[in-house]
Amino acid sequence: MVRTGLSALLIIGTWATAGLTQASAADTRSSSEPQASAGILTAMQRDLGLTKSQAEARLTAEKAATAVEGPARSAAGTSFGGSWYDADNERLTVAVTDSAKAGAVRAAGADVRIVGHTARELDSVKSRLDALSAPSGVSSWHVDPEANTVVVNVVASEQGDNDVRAFVAKARKAGPVTVKQTAEAPQTFAAGTVGGDPYYTGNVRCSIGFSVHGGFVTAGHCGQAGGAVRGWDGSAIGNFQGSSFPDNDYAWVNVGSGWWTVPVVLGWGTVSDQLVRGSNEAPIGASICRSGSTTHWHCGNVLAKNETVNYSQGAVHQMTKTSVCAEGGDSGGSFISGDQAQGVTSGGWGNCSSGGETWHQPINEILNRYGLTLHTA
Repeated sequence: MVRTGLSALLIIGTWATAGLTQASAADTRSSSEPQASAGILTAMQRDLGLTKSQAEARLTAEKAATAVEGPARSAAGTSFGGSWYDADNERLTVAVTDSAKAGAVRAAGADVRIVGHTARELDSVKSRLDALSAPSGVSSWHVDPEANTVVVNVVASEQGDNDVRAFVAKARKAGPVTVKQTAEAPQTFAAGTVGGDPYYTGNVRCSIGFSVHGGFVTAGHCGQAGGAVRGWDGSAIGNFQGSSFPDNDYAWVNVGSGWWTVPVVLGWGTVSDQLVRGSNEAPIGASICRSGSTTHWHCGNVLAKNETVNYSQGAVHQMTKTSVCAEGGDSGGSFISGDQAQGVTSGGWGNCSSGGETWHQPINEILNRYGLTLHTA
């Protein structure tokens, strides 16, 4: 038996029954229904202002849009300018610089927008910004395919700072750049030790992300390679086998001592546990939910991809930004869209009382980096 310590196992004596019930229910669904637990639907209703039927319809439409992205991108060829999910018309939109490619993209199932810059050009601009040294008043930067520009996010209270102004000036010289304001600077979501939470390393509490064969993945800022990991009861789970932070924010932990892997994201007794069936990446604009040991289930939308986040410890690259809230101790926790794993919680700003934004490290990058296999149902 492969063993690990997924967060689902940290609910004392309750997970096994709940998880088996969920699996049985999932197996009897018709293939036309979205593979989402009642908990996912409840959280989407609460956080996105949807009815149950609207949440179900959105998941179905997003699944279709995700399947379309690959063929539509291929049809666009070198004129590809990016893509995003449009929640209003429930379809994927693909930007192209060559109008002659529009018909082929539409034939692949996507809507089309003609733009002035290719994704390759915008990625090149962002790479130039990645090479700059950013002051703390610059929160992050990413390619916005819908706006066809590179967006630089500046902390509102720091926009007049000389170093911030100098960074923005250099950024504008790199290519098409738009400057936006954000309320606060990003920070990671680790927390001091408190009882009854998923795992500890040293005096830090973090959240487990997803089970992989042989262990689980989580955030890199939660611990360094070789560091010991303990469960909710203080018993040994395993050790960090690999960890990267900053530049990246990912890690994986091997497991033993009676812990084992299960393909489940924990609902914390508030919502049903969610089975994980794959890791297809949701498009910009799609709904997404997060599970963490502090604030449990919350949902929002994917706002940006491949964003560089400027934490006080250093820049982290290739992050996905969402409108989902999070708080201390949620670091490393699961981001999931429908039944598809998306990434592990890194950091953000705000909280789940007043709102905010949160970034996650994409799951497929972590799997590829360490040669891991996601445990799926």
